Amino acid sequence: MVEPPTRGSQSYDLYVSEEQSIFDGLETRANALYSAFEQMEGVECQPPQGSMYLFPTLTLPPKAHAEADKKGKKPDEFYCDRLLDATGVCVVPGSGFGQKEGTLHFRTTFLAPGTDWTGRITKFHAEFMDEFR
Repeated sequence: MVEPPTRGSQSYDLYVSEEQSIFDGLETRANALYSAFEQMEGVECQPPQGSMYLFPTLTLPPKAHAEADKKGKKPDEFYCDRLLDATGVCVVPGSGFGQKEGTLHFRTTFLAPGTDWTGRITKFHAEFMDEFR
């Protein structure tokens, strides 16, 4: 916003309240998603620090790599496609961002309302890892 309401203006209190509410919601969702990643086997992630994205590192079992190869996909792309199909949660493969050779990542945001969707991600991940272990 180029010129937010100033202290004392008619809409200032509402503006401050709405801004804080939005910030608090984003912070809650960021921390919930980070906590979910912390629980997931083979997933490492830096704590949220201000952007609206998290970029976790994935370590997938060799069988997942082999299945991705059979399907003509990169392992992170294969994982992201399976996550979308199973949960409706869309994340972007790290290979689209020029990730370091030999590493796997995905980029996700926490803009969706609520935090219940984080449970769908952790459930999917556990089942995925069990399938390809």
